[in-house]
Amino acid sequence: MKQVSYEGLTFEPYITRDTIDARIKELGKDITRDCAGKTPLFVCVLNGAFPFASDLFRACENLPAEIAFIRLKSYEGTGSTGVVKEMLGLTEDIEGRTVIVVEDIVDTGHTIARLIENLKEKNPAEIKVATLLFKPEALEEKDVHPDYVGFSIPKKFIIGFGLDLNGMARNLNDIYILKED
Repeated sequence: MKQVSYEGLTFEPYITRDTIDARIKELGKDITRDCAGKTPLFVCVLNGAFPFASDLFRACENLPAEIAFIRLKSYEGTGSTGVVKEMLGLTEDIEGRTVIVVEDIVDTGHTIARLIENLKEKNPAEIKVATLLFKPEALEEKDVHPDYVGFSIPKKFIIGFGLDLNGMARNLNDIYILKED
């Protein structure tokens, strides 16, 4: 893996696609075990979680499940705006269902906290959170505890495998971290 550059910033290789794939398979086994006897609805938070959600959903191939999509936005450039905007809402009825929210990253926790609050109003049986990446040092919402975490990472800016810089770099197969000068 080599360095990549976007918008004048340089990013170094951080997590390889092989490592990501292996971890997603483990998470799929955990979810399949934990949701045995249920038909969960995976709710993919677009756009960033799309690659992770696709692979995770298929890693749960022995679990009867459905998938839906919502779109929220809270980032501009390399930082969170602190404001969560709903761009595309959930249309499925989730009352009495197990819902697995699939996120690309949980850092401050504001986005996932707001989403969970909104989903609870629709009376699901339970809500679980699966995130590819988790930044415990950045967490500001103390009630946010992801149920399934791919990787815990430091409070650094990253791109690739769905994570972007102003819409770019989502299609990188590996995850890259911003190079320190």
